[in-house]
Amino acid sequence: MLKIALTGADGLVGSRIVELLNKDFEFIPVPQNKMDVTDEEQVKNVLKEIDFDIFLHLAAYTNVPGAETNKELCFKINVDGTKNVFDVVKSQGKKFIYVSTDFVFDGVNPPYDENSQPNPISAYAISKYEGEKIVKDQAMIVRIAYPYRSSFEIKKDFFRTFKSYLENNKPLSMITDSLMTPTFIDDIAFGLKYLFNNHSNDIFHLVGADSLSPYKASLLVADKFNLDKSLIEKTTYKEYVKEKARLPQFATIKSKKNNFYKMRGFEEGLEEIKKQL
Repeated sequence: MLKIALTGADGLVGSRIVELLNKDFEFIPVPQNKMDVTDEEQVKNVLKEIDFDIFLHLAAYTNVPGAETNKELCFKINVDGTKNVFDVVKSQGKKFIYVSTDFVFDGVNPPYDENSQPNPISAYAISKYEGEKIVKDQAMIVRIAYPYRSSFEIKKDFFRTFKSYLENNKPLSMITDSLMTPTFIDDIAFGLKYLFNNHSNDIFHLVGADSLSPYKASLLVADKFNLDKSLIEKTTYKEYVKEKARLPQFATIKSKKNNFYKMRGFEEGLEEIKKQL
């Protein structure tokens, strides 16, 4: 059985991967309180004590607006932290998977596949792309986009944020003229199952089957869960990003390489979540 050491095992995506695949692989979580990725010496000491085949690096500073004001911390975790972990894993001759984001693209000329040229436009996105550059051609890079799942107490994803606003009769102001590619986390996990068993130093996109505007996504959530659509208001991309970190406007992400696991579209993902709930 393959042994997979991982950072971020208690996070939104990592915890679900472990939950769904723990019969297929032996997971060795490396929590932040045991290994601070920004501490080079600590990383060396912790990793030399662990026996693993693949290192899955999920831990990251992911607060997009926060990254604009905490650039130093964001880069320390996402760039220096990635380098610290990757250097040790590489020196041990082990395999490495870096989980990245659709935000590395600028959202100007979609669609974006694995061969598209990144052009990040926010501090968070730049830091993730710098991390990619450290490992490129020496490790696997897996990009995901707008991950969501049925439940996770610690952190809300975009889907559960929409849902909880509507459940609490709070208005939502949603962008009509931009595109996102929601990705069901269960699909990410099963896509990774294949990639763990077929590791190569390539870039893969594990992303949802369709892209839609945040406005349309919120209407689908309201539809599926019988919530009040009249609470959903329209806004424009320009209005929304005025005071905020820039998001890629047309984030239509595709995969040319994923011929191994069929990813669901947002509507299918919501159907599955209804069953799980």
